[in-house]
Amino acid sequence: MAKAAENFVCQNCGTFYRKWQGKCDGCNEWNTIVQEIGADPIPRGLTIGKGNVIELTGLTGETEQAPRMATGIAEFDRACGGGLVPGSALLVGGDPGIGKSTILLQAAALLARRNVACVYISGEEAAAQIRSRAARLGLSDSPLELGSETSLRNVMATLEQRRPQMVVIDSIQTLFADNVESAPGSVSQVRACAQELIRFAKRRQCTVVLVGHVTKDGQIAGPRVLEHMVDTVLYFEGERGHQFRILRAVKNRYGGTDEIGVFEMTDKGLAEVPNPSALFLTNRREPVSGAAVFAGIEGTRPVLVEIQALVAPSPLATPRRAVVGWDTGRLAMVMAVLDARCGLGFGGQDVYLNVAGGLRVSEPAADLAVAAALISSLTDVPVPAETVIFGEISLAGEVRPVAQTDARLKEAEKLGFFHAWLPNSSKTAKTSLRLTELEKLQAVNDLFVV
Repeated sequence: MAKAAENFVCQNCGTFYRKWQGKCDGCNEWNTIVQEIGADPIPRGLTIGKGNVIELTGLTGETEQAPRMATGIAEFDRACGGGLVPGSALLVGGDPGIGKSTILLQAAALLARRNVACVYISGEEAAAQIRSRAARLGLSDSPLELGSETSLRNVMATLEQRRPQMVVIDSIQTLFADNVESAPGSVSQVRACAQELIRFAKRRQCTVVLVGHVTKDGQIAGPRVLEHMVDTVLYFEGERGHQFRILRAVKNRYGGTDEIGVFEMTDKGLAEVPNPSALFLTNRREPVSGAAVFAGIEGTRPVLVEIQALVAPSPLATPRRAVVGWDTGRLAMVMAVLDARCGLGFGGQDVYLNVAGGLRVSEPAADLAVAAALISSLTDVPVPAETVIFGEISLAGEVRPVAQTDARLKEAEKLGFFHAWLPNSSKTAKTSLRLTELEKLQAVNDLFVV
């Protein structure tokens, strides 16, 4: 019998090495390479035998739409692209305590109530702990089947016997395959367990949902290939001390990416938030300087969120730049344009920027709202009441148009806003909002001159 190969594998990115080294060349991380015993990952030569010729088809022809299985949680179904697809594999990641197990237990229990065979297998909790959580969530009457197991062999034997339509594995890092000589959670174990579960999902047309741990950087732990193997990757975002949770789709083979579902953590579990714009806005009786309302787009959903800025004189030689919910590099660029094109001085100022509600904004359309909040705080002049702002800023100080202008204005109109600052060349349909079209960033600065 051939001797098992000894390989050294990076536990961060999954790169293989013949011998140990301190730094991984794949991800540039230190001390992440661990010795594992298993099959040789590098093929020594491929002999082409007499295989079966596959049938090739063209692009034309009828294509059936993937059927959807609604869970009854509208925000969860929205993030999944309209519901769960039979035969698909989903990966759900997030910080500890963020609500991954809670939302999946709710979804599986609601499906089981509608005569969908569901199995929930946990490698981290006993069945009594899961039943206790279900009682707190009011789901004790659901015919959901529970299991507590970490052996992949036992899990697969159970699934082959029960033939469920949906399976939740909490979590993939706790499972181990007894034919792989490495610790649970290692690259080889995670890849082997995930591959077997995904193969079962495709063969039995069962929806498999995998829970994944995350690293301190917010990335799903284990090999990056795990995210390539599954059909959908969902991330839970939000602060543990904050009641709002955001379920974001970053990959979806059966739907659009960057869709979000918004939830509120309560003592009865995660409750849906059908109108998140009303929650991300601060209720103020009097205008406050340094606050601007941004009309953004998350996937196909328009969301209004308040951007807060504070500019204060700095006693330090190097002023502080603190950002929560936005890109630090993007803030530096906006400040540089304000300095160069509008003559505003941020060199000796501490700058703090926050996106209210725990939402993370990534689209460039927030540039204009951030600039307005910075100018408002610097001049101590509030943004006009009931005004929404959106637009991209170029390095030349121009305000560039953004997509889906009508959807942004319609959401603002629905929430009672009556004024909008937007790029000059935006194509808009009929709206009752009073529009202030801006061509240069200097025009924004002129609006704050008292």
